[in-house]
Amino acid sequence: MIDLVLRAERVLLDGELRAASVAIAGGTVVDVAPVDAHHRAVTETVLPPGIVLLPGFVDTHVHVNDPGTDWEGFATATAAAAAAGITTLVDMPLDSVPVTTTVAALRAKQAAAAGNCRVAVGYWGGVVPDNLGDLAALAAAGVAGFKCFLADSGNPDFGHLDTARFRSAAARIAELDSVLLVHAESHAVIDASAPPSGVDYASFLESRPPAAEEDAVALVIETARDTGAHLHVVHVSSATVLPALAQAKREGIRVSAETCPHYLTFAAEDVGDGATEYTACPPIRHDRNREPLWAALLDGTVDMVVSDHSPCAPELKGDGDFGRAFGGISSLQLGPSAVWSHAAERGFGLAEVSRWMAERPAALAGLADRGRIAVGLRADLCAFDPDGTDVVDGTRLLHRHRVTPYDGMTLRGTNAQTWVAGRSAYQRAAVAA
Repeated sequence: MIDLVLRAERVLLDGELRAASVAIAGGTVVDVAPVDAHHRAVTETVLPPGIVLLPGFVDTHVHVNDPGTDWEGFATATAAAAAAGITTLVDMPLDSVPVTTTVAALRAKQAAAAGNCRVAVGYWGGVVPDNLGDLAALAAAGVAGFKCFLADSGNPDFGHLDTARFRSAAARIAELDSVLLVHAESHAVIDASAPPSGVDYASFLESRPPAAEEDAVALVIETARDTGAHLHVVHVSSATVLPALAQAKREGIRVSAETCPHYLTFAAEDVGDGATEYTACPPIRHDRNREPLWAALLDGTVDMVVSDHSPCAPELKGDGDFGRAFGGISSLQLGPSAVWSHAAERGFGLAEVSRWMAERPAALAGLADRGRIAVGLRADLCAFDPDGTDVVDGTRLLHRHRVTPYDGMTLRGTNAQTWVAGRSAYQRAAVAA
């Protein structure tokens, strides 16, 4: 017996939107057929005209910060994810206590998540200067891959790797046939730059110049070439690194890259005095960086878009002083709508957005059973209204702390319902007439 049949006039299948019915049993898609095909099902749902059935989005860059802080948590993070149509998130290994650099720390994080998640959750393991001997055990314990920093992470328990240790870590990752995500900013360049201070965003921008990304990305490419490791550059913000990434890919070097909704949405020119809710590392750069990032997504130089949801308690945002502000943007619930808002303006379609925000992130995390709608894959789905609009009200977001630079923005694209392994995880409340 089929558990659920979803029927829609527009379903994203193999990169095309077409009418179809999707039959689900035991959490898996068991049939994709014409929209009016007969199915014996326990439940049947016909999506309204205009709603598009998409694969659930996959966000591989989320700082849940649990256990050990009150900055987010699995309950609120996964509720926000489900509201966005995100059906899988992968948690970053720092800004929890303990950081995820040992199997014991991973087990503590999994215990914090148990019974508190509305969507599927995976975990990255951390690479720090003294834990190379723990990587094999972490891989065997089930982490999706690993994350390291080439600059100060801001967390004394999660030290950055110098060049020698980074090369050793990459060689070990290659042996494990895993992937290493790299925060690619140069410690030396940042250390030589004036630290930020005061209410002027320019001081923060100048404290992390494009040269920091350029030097670090060059090291990543060289190391990937020498070791054969798959190295993934997280949160690309500067367009100046794109030619090097494109050339590395042409050479067949195992390097991939991501950017984030805030780099595709905002520009330094938008940031007013004391607006520390925009603080991120690397920083939101000038407007001239945005269009090259969009072009790099189109040509494959940048593979995907993920949130880098990095919340903190509001008092850590520095009270308007960029020199004291925690670097992170809260955006998990808003990512798909933010990206679709601007992608649609540029003539991109939902197929491209789904590839950037579902299929490719799933592949990065080794999740071959999701990111597309097809027989045999998990029934992780969302009902997305591409023409729906919302004005962001930070006080109504499901994140634990609601400080976000998106507050007050009108975003296009709303999620009506989310299914995780065939079970409803979120349903948007009807708006009274």
